[in-house]
Amino acid sequence: MNVVIMGCGRTGEQLTLLMLDQGHHVAVIDQDAAALARLPSHPRCQIVRGVGFDRDVLLKAGIEEAETFAATSRSDNANIVAARIAHNVFRVPRVVCRLQDPHKVEIYQRLGLISISPAHWGAQRINELLTHADLAPVMTFGNGEVTLMAVEMPVTFAGRLVRDFTVPGEVNVVAITRGKMAFVPTTGTELREGDILHLAVLATAMERVEMLLGGH
Repeated sequence: MNVVIMGCGRTGEQLTLLMLDQGHHVAVIDQDAAALARLPSHPRCQIVRGVGFDRDVLLKAGIEEAETFAATSRSDNANIVAARIAHNVFRVPRVVCRLQDPHKVEIYQRLGLISISPAHWGAQRINELLTHADLAPVMTFGNGEVTLMAVEMPVTFAGRLVRDFTVPGEVNVVAITRGKMAFVPTTGTELREGDILHLAVLATAMERVEMLLGGH
């Protein structure tokens, strides 16, 4: 996959390394030569120094062949402009915009931009860990509205069915690990002692999960 990343701060740098490890071709744009110098010399990594929303700079980075574009600079305004150009002008199929201000996320999602706020996501995750310490969040989606978590099935649920642990629109069992194997269950799958349930949970339904688990 051809990836263009605008911004080589800590987020952009880590994203670049992840993409390279996964075998993608990455072009990284930044005005700061020192930031770009932190990147490893790699045959699939192209370094482009310049303004990330300048047309010529984007063309040099291969924006016309890009399948994904990530705007990860420290400036919300620069990220928004670059992401909109990638999305609206060059028609990049997948564009993600990092925003420092969580209040802007919903606005730009309405414009068709996939936007994330590290501050909002981090606050949601810390809240989960502080207030639901008996649950084990694995990852969150969107801006923390949905959480994927793994829980050990209560012994009292042995013999019951997945549908007994499902609340439509709030809690769904998306997978079960039994022994060393995982599988996707149906609503009629019987639960067994020792099962690990992988749940997709709406953020507002955490207390419901605790109730299902027999917590407070």
